Amino acid sequence: MISTLLVANRGEIACRIFRTCGELGIRTVAVHSDADENALHARVADAAVRLPGATPAETYLRGDLIVKAALAAGADAVHPGYGFLSENPEFARAVLDAGLVWIGPPPEAIEAMASKTRAKELMGIAPLGEVTEADLPVLVKAAAGGGGRGMRIVRRLEELQSALEGAHAEAASAFGDGEVFVEPYVEDGRHVEVQILADTHGTVWTLGTRDCSLQRRHQKVIEEAPAPGLASRLTEELYALAVRAARSVSYVGAGTVEFLVADGRAHFLEMNTRLQVEHPVTEAVFGLDLVAEQLRVAEGHPLPAEPPRAQGHAVEARLYAEDPARDWAPQTGTLHRLAVPAGVRLDTGYTDGDTIGVHYDPMLAKVVAHAPTRAEAIRRLAGALERAALHGPVTNRDLLVRSLRHAEFVSARMDTGFYDRHLTDLTEPAPDPYAPLAAALADAHGRSRFGGWRNVASQPQAKRYEMAGEEHEVHYRHTRDGLAAEGVRVAHADARRVVLEVDGVQRKFDVTRYGDQVYVNGSRLTALPRFPDPTAQLAPGSLLAPMPGTVVRIAEGLSEGATVQAGQPLIWLEAMKMQHQIAAPATGTLSALHAKAGQQVEPGMLLAVVQETSS
Repeated sequence: MISTLLVANRGEIACRIFRTCGELGIRTVAVHSDADENALHARVADAAVRLPGATPAETYLRGDLIVKAALAAGADAVHPGYGFLSENPEFARAVLDAGLVWIGPPPEAIEAMASKTRAKELMGIAPLGEVTEADLPVLVKAAAGGGGRGMRIVRRLEELQSALEGAHAEAASAFGDGEVFVEPYVEDGRHVEVQILADTHGTVWTLGTRDCSLQRRHQKVIEEAPAPGLASRLTEELYALAVRAARSVSYVGAGTVEFLVADGRAHFLEMNTRLQVEHPVTEAVFGLDLVAEQLRVAEGHPLPAEPPRAQGHAVEARLYAEDPARDWAPQTGTLHRLAVPAGVRLDTGYTDGDTIGVHYDPMLAKVVAHAPTRAEAIRRLAGALERAALHGPVTNRDLLVRSLRHAEFVSARMDTGFYDRHLTDLTEPAPDPYAPLAAALADAHGRSRFGGWRNVASQPQAKRYEMAGEEHEVHYRHTRDGLAAEGVRVAHADARRVVLEVDGVQRKFDVTRYGDQVYVNGSRLTALPRFPDPTAQLAPGSLLAPMPGTVVRIAEGLSEGATVQAGQPLIWLEAMKMQHQIAAPATGTLSALHAKAGQQVEPGMLLAVVQETSS
């Protein structure tokens, strides 16, 4: 029996596994980098061991340090979580060689499937060799790892070399393995996967299908179970292929076999030899705790001959600290408040007041809704996200709500090209026009209305806010009866809540302020000074850092005075395990270059200036 478990991971992943351990009475051990010293997963574990450093390569990718941590803390088992070393056969061997229980498949099974190239060969599929025009479009893909990192779509042959280099660098940083390969890119297919669970006694369960088609940068955003609208013949084929993949490597534990489905056909993608981020939707539908099942399998217990029956439908949305309208730029800062209404499941690695840093994936939480039907589950999840309190950096919450309510998703006609087609519409600002007024009235509450009795009405007060990229100025008055504003009736106003009557209907606004940042229901505002700073001007063509991160590359030969072309990549930033290109906004001359390789940058920092060639 397992008594003490170390989780070789961080954040939401570790917290989710610790929750099951607590229910089973298993003692927990966390590992943490210096950047994660005060992270939630390090705080909630029974014991925590420091991994010196901040980057994944220094810490969570150091299997030798993690094994030492397990032994030092008295752990008798190691769970790899998902990501980092979870699909590293050498790490699994090191855990076993140290006399510890490994919560996962045999190292040989991981080895057979960990490389996507070898996995495809095992399933009788060969990657592309020499790429020609006839092969386009193609997908450059990291052989190790997942999560959308180390992947590039190539539609023109001249882009292939750059895509190979970028995918190699990103994969090496994220997984410690820079091997990449090329395969045909299936346009607008559905991403469908099968959850499997196998024991050491020869039983292999298939626990339904999941649809994970809504993706950004090949990383899943919304997942659901079961995958809607699949023909029974195709579903049975997917189950058979998944069992075939598992039995071909004598698989043990939880795993996922992934496919692209197009024109009624299944195209094998890969087998993930670990638990997936989206496993909660399967848990909800089958009434299982997959982590608990992993632990029982590792202890040698047999699975029943048949899995439980599926009931209802579940949908999961991943909340990211990112700005979808700005090329999904990751965001950092203090997460002041994260709370969702009752009735949905929240898996997170953050609590109120935690800091979102630059070193790791920007996912804040997963929100999961389960209901008897798909339509009810979608409605429940969209409503919960809409009413959630999210105070801190910009998130993708509004995008998630709009995606869940989009006609294509509601009617189950989505595919992996969903955001390519709809991102502009889904990120179109739709600010609440009364939010700035509510913010101003809440701020004005309790301030002295008059210096003494006066018979003349007070002068209008004005406040300025930035909301959804636009400036808003609102006006209000102090009266003997309270606060007043033109066009509405102020039914109530205090520092936290404002009620406005508009055309006979009362609208309620919850207001929370953190310095200059104001949150009004789901709107995020920034209070502006009364008079703008006349010195806050930037030269035309200024390139600013869109996110915090590290400058990892400057275009070869780039220097001040060089001629650049519109769209030409100039600077590469790495943030939260992803690389981002900063391109020339126009054809012209590079009049200033401030960025240097290895430099740490903050959002808004001036990197370079391109002086456009005059017509």
